[in-house]
Amino acid sequence: MSNTVKRSIFGIVFIGVMLAGLLLSKFGFAALMLFILVVMMLEFHHMTVGKKFLLCRVLSIITGVILFLSTFIILAFDLSGKYMAVALLPFAVLMAASLYSHDRGDFRDFSHILASVIYIALPLSLSNFVVFDGTEFSGQLMLGFFIIIWASDVGAYIFGISLGQKYGKKLFPEVSPKKSWIGFWGGIFSSMLAGLILGLTGFFGYEFYHCVILGAIMGVFGVYGDLFESMWKRSSNVKDSGGIIPGHGGLLDRFDSSLFAIPAGVLYLVLLNLV
Repeated sequence: MSNTVKRSIFGIVFIGVMLAGLLLSKFGFAALMLFILVVMMLEFHHMTVGKKFLLCRVLSIITGVILFLSTFIILAFDLSGKYMAVALLPFAVLMAASLYSHDRGDFRDFSHILASVIYIALPLSLSNFVVFDGTEFSGQLMLGFFIIIWASDVGAYIFGISLGQKYGKKLFPEVSPKKSWIGFWGGIFSSMLAGLILGLTGFFGYEFYHCVILGAIMGVFGVYGDLFESMWKRSSNVKDSGGIIPGHGGLLDRFDSSLFAIPAGVLYLVLLNLV
């Protein structure tokens, strides 16, 4: 099977799983996001610390799972926000465990494990605020977020391959040699166009200009999310974060943009009282 065919088949399967998880039910959404969260944290740990500190890696994943679940349960069942404090216990134990390291190199590795909670678990936990209006669940807005992010990625790739490799300057050559400024602006244009279409078709329930601004903000932050993960991979001397999706790499490779773009989108909507 050629790489193009493989990428196409597994790309379609990936989109199908995402649609099912986002649109069928709140429990399907929770299961999907928890799976993504756990796999991404495992990939990040494998990339940064390898097989060291098994207990601490497990504690960090437990922290991430509890953080997501507590946010989900609070919003889904209208409970008090104080229950989010449950996630602090394994996180506190994790930080305390780092004090028992007598090697500075080991302590730096502990910082990678702590970073996985902030870098991965926290943004994915914020996704709960996108899918709940009161206690009512709807994955439509989150699907729109992903459409904007995917449009940005596709636009950046098309403009970058067709024009960016021949003309213009590189965006961050020391981090990602193939990314160009033309690809960057092509991605922003595509994300804004996706936002406009989602607004004009009524997919988003906001004025069209809010949708365009949302597309621009998420497009910009998505690029930095991509570059941030590229920096981690470069510092760890790996090409892909994993191989769970044949032809596409790991889940962290697929959701790196989302880890920056989704919180930025949520913040914009919250600040303007749109959610």
